[in-house]
This record gives sequence, C-alpha cells and structure tokens, in this order.
Amino acid sequence: MIIEFGHFALILALLVAAIQTVVPAWGARVRDARLMAVAEPAAVSQFFLLLIAFFALMHAYVTSDFSVANVAINSHSTKPLIYKMSGVWGNHEGSMLLWVLILALFGAAVAVFGNNLPSTLKANVLAVQASIALAFLLFILLTSDPFARMIPAPADGQGLNPILQDPALSFHPPFLYTGYVGFSIAFSFAIAALI
Repeated sequence: MIIEFGHFALILALLVAAIQTVVPAWGARVRDARLMAVAEPAAVSQFFLLLIAFFALMHAYVTSDFSVANVAINSHSTKPLIYKMSGVWGNHEGSMLLWVLILALFGAAVAVFGNNLPSTLKANVLAVQASIALAFLLFILLTSDPFARMIPAPADGQGLNPILQDPALSFHPPFLYTGYVGFSIAFSFAIAALI
C-alpha cells in the first residue's frame, strides 16, 4: 500500500509541476498577483509530494519489498541498512527520483526564502524550475517508473552492484546531485530574467 501511495504522490507531483509551470508564468505575463501567488504553494507542495514518493521507495528498500521490481533488482535482504538505503539511488530509476527531489527542494527554497524578490521574477523563476521538474517527472513516469511491480515477487533480491558497496559511495550521489541540480536554480533565474 505504501508503494501505491508513493506512486500516487509522484503522479500528483507531475500535476502540480504542470500547474506551477503554466499558471504563475501566465500570471506574470498579465500581471495578475493571484495567479503569480500560485507558484509558492505549488513549489512547496511539489517538494513534499516528491519527498513522500522518495520515502515510499526507501521504505520498500529498507523492508525488502521484492514485489517492487526496482528493489528486487537492486537490493538483497542480507545487505546492511546503509546499502539498502543507498540502493534507492544506486540505480537509474531511483537516482532520477532523487534528482527531481533535489530539483524540487531548490524550487521550494526559492518559494520559502525568496520573499525579497520581485513577484514577477519569483513567479517566472518558479515556473521555469517547475518546467524542468515537469520534464523529469514525465520521463520518470513514462519510461523509468521506480514503483513498477514484479509479479510474482521473487523470494530475494539480486543485490546492489558490488562497485557501489562502499560507505563513501553511499553518500556520493546525494552530495553530487545537490551540486549538479543546484545549477538548475541559477538557470531558472537566468531564463526568468530573460523573460
């Protein structure tokens, strides 16, 4: 049930990203403060929905839910907890989910802490940031679903790639992604300034 809840949160995040892409940008264009104001709660909502999806996938890894294809292929019941957790992002589907979660984190940070920004700039920044998230979410849901089920569920998983079984490599992707994805907010500011 938690997997379905996470998958549903991922779909809702896609819908919120679509709204956040269109409504604030249109509001900035027509100078409607109410439409521009949609950007802030949408950015925060998108982040929390993706956080729910990410933790649902992590729960599947920690509890060794091998009915999820992603978990069956990238985890094993005898692995230490650190490798079960790092197995979440130790594969394509999970790393894409982590990527878009960090993307939404930066958007939510602008929404919460960007009160000194002009409202049209802030609305455009959050709309551009949401358009990036929208593209990634479409890609995840259409081609790389981390919540796909495997029926019948295997008795045990195949295990995490042995190359990734190092404590330093467990923390490497989240830190690396934070740096890479952090540039998306600079991109969003640049595009918003051009708009």
